Amino acid sequence: MRPKLLFVAFLLSVFSVFSQNNDSTLLKEIKKLNNKLDDYRHTFDQILKNVDDVLWFERVSDVAYIDKVRIASTPRWKPRTADDRFAGNKLQIYAYVFFPNDINYQKKYPLIVLPHGGVHADFTTYHTHIVREMVAQGYIVIAPEYRGSTGYGKTYYENIDYGGRENDDAMASRDYMLENYSFVDRDRVAIVGWSHGGMIALMQILQHPEAYKCAFAGVPVSDLHNRLASHEASYTAYFSADYFIGQTPQENPQEYTRRSPTHYAKNLQTPLLIHTNTNDNDVYVEEVKLMIDSLKFYGKDFEYRIFENSSGGHSFDRIDMKEATDIRFSIYKFLEKHLNPPKPFKTEKAMRKAGYGFN
Repeated sequence: MRPKLLFVAFLLSVFSVFSQNNDSTLLKEIKKLNNKLDDYRHTFDQILKNVDDVLWFERVSDVAYIDKVRIASTPRWKPRTADDRFAGNKLQIYAYVFFPNDINYQKKYPLIVLPHGGVHADFTTYHTHIVREMVAQGYIVIAPEYRGSTGYGKTYYENIDYGGRENDDAMASRDYMLENYSFVDRDRVAIVGWSHGGMIALMQILQHPEAYKCAFAGVPVSDLHNRLASHEASYTAYFSADYFIGQTPQENPQEYTRRSPTHYAKNLQTPLLIHTNTNDNDVYVEEVKLMIDSLKFYGKDFEYRIFENSSGGHSFDRIDMKEATDIRFSIYKFLEKHLNPPKPFKTEKAMRKAGYGFN
């Protein structure tokens, strides 16, 4: 058991001893200590984020110019309190930007928006080889740290809007690039994501089809009703927390429906590739099939592939084995058809050399 859980268990056992005395003072002290532990967790996440930011330069700066920018998106989806006078203020988010080192500022380059996965997670050097592969082809990449991401403190974390205005953050990052860099081609923009990032990719093209030339959604979260019903109750707690929805899917089904890509399947107009894996232990294949079947129901033209027990489970095409990198090569070939990058990979071996330095 983790130290934090042991400590909380001890406090709860102490509380049970004195509960018969209705010791409200003890309850207040336990709550205060628990809040401190929660604050320490966010501080620890900020330290990890700062360390990982340094690693980005260590691992990618030989092929890319790296920047981290802060931009404004849209306000919080609901006020924190009834008397919040700043509820209409736009939230500030962070985003990583990667430019190929050999960029020619007189030319136009395609852009990839690359949102990370996870309910509360962040864009880390887990994506190192993917970023290296993208910039090697001449793509410019922006990776938004949308509201709810970790590493930026408790308030940023509690601004979570899974399936909601986090999608505004992805759009704001796209718009930032088009407005501020003359060498980004507004007619060659794609969104690529896995898991929760795949969900954001779906939501972007289903709600803003004019904004993207194509999209790839890997093992995408697709239907929150299905997802929460098939996972542990503790997973639902992320959504029913007071600072987020504050209700369960049973209490407010409409709210969870509007946050699900399956609800918008009829809107598809953008070239789309979906990948899923039968042994995915996170976003189950049945959930992704709901998305696939919804698109088919509306007669939509799109590409998809269901992999059978591919190594790596949920991360099957993001790990570093040849099986995974060969699959990523097929993803890049899909993007190439629609984005025409300056230096597309001719072979899987060329891609591995770009991502890993050797082949």
